[in-house]
This record gives sequence, C-alpha cells and structure tokens, in this order.
Amino acid sequence: MNIKYFLISVLTIGILAACAAKEEVLFNGENLDGWKTVVKDDTDAYSGASTFTAEEGVMHVSGQPFGYIRTEKKYTDYRLHLEWRWAGDKGVDGGIFNRLQDGDKVWPLGVQLQMTPKDMGVLMGGIPIEGIEGPFYKKDRVVEESPEKPVGEWNEMEFLCKGKEMKVWLNGVLVNEAVCESTDGYIAIQSEGGPIDFRNIYLIPEK
Repeated sequence: MNIKYFLISVLTIGILAACAAKEEVLFNGENLDGWKTVVKDDTDAYSGASTFTAEEGVMHVSGQPFGYIRTEKKYTDYRLHLEWRWAGDKGVDGGIFNRLQDGDKVWPLGVQLQMTPKDMGVLMGGIPIEGIEGPFYKKDRVVEESPEKPVGEWNEMEFLCKGKEMKVWLNGVLVNEAVCESTDGYIAIQSEGGPIDFRNIYLIPEK
C-alpha cells in the first residue's frame, strides 16, 4: 500500500474514532436508566408505570397520563439526535423539551418543540424567546410546510443547542430557530394525548 494513502487511512480512522467517543447515548434501547418520569397523579391509576416503556430499541410513549420523561443530567451545548413516529392511527399531540428547568411538574418550564401535525415545528414554553412577547412564548416554524412523514413512518430530528441559540431540523429541513434565555437544562419527551415511539436518542457535545 502507498504510504501516503496508508497514513490518510490511519488519520481518518482516528478522527472517526474520536468523534464516536464524544457521542453520548441517552436511551440504551433496553430500559429507562438515566431518565426520570414525571406524570399527573390525580389517582392511583396515574402512576406513570406504563406511560413510558422500553422494548427492542424503542421508547414507547402512551400519551396518558400527561407528563414527561426527562434525563437525570443537565446539558449545556450539544447536538441532539432522535427518531420518532406516530404509533397510533393518526398524528397526535406530543413534544420534545430542551433547556428544561428544575422543579418537576406536569407542565414544566422549558422550550418545547411541538409535535402535532398542525403545529409541527413550533417552539413554545415558559422560557423567554428573543423577539417574542410572554409570559407564554411561542415561535412559529420558519418553513411554510412541515416535512414530517405520514403516520407510522420514522422521522429524524436534530437539535442544536449552543449558548442561547437553538435550531431544529426535521428530516433534514430547518424548521425553526430561536434565541432563548436559558443556556442549560434537561432534555425531556412529553406524554400529551396519544402514542408516539422514539429511538436512537443520543447527543454530541458542542464546544
């Protein structure tokens, strides 16, 4: 083998290995280790035990009762990757939180990416968003049509959270971006009405 190409190959492998080492898997596909569940608890039936479950690489969210499951750790600057699909016979309400703050409650303080078909890609929540009047902040998506796939098909979503900047891509299309007040917090997945599946949840720290 040509020594030049050998060295290039070794360098490429080293770079790829270094990148892979920085990736942090948030959901291991087998159980909910590393996550905390917060759900409505009006009755004993609302224990949340079956609201979030893990099976064969997929996190299943039943949609009832309302609440969320969040990481046990807080994060600052990162790129978050996950895949999701509506698991029932229609698109339903749901959400993904970044910059979720302390003080667990069913309706938490954070920046939520809305997942209903009509509002897919909208950012909203109780954390101030630059240029938007509060106390409840809502920023419409930056594209006219949302690129989500039909019910039952997997979608790929990417978040960039760096400093006060937040950007969201759905199936490779930038659907929203905002400047938010908070610069760290938990990552959470919401239960809000119907079944949604998630898989391949990981993040890569940003410098």
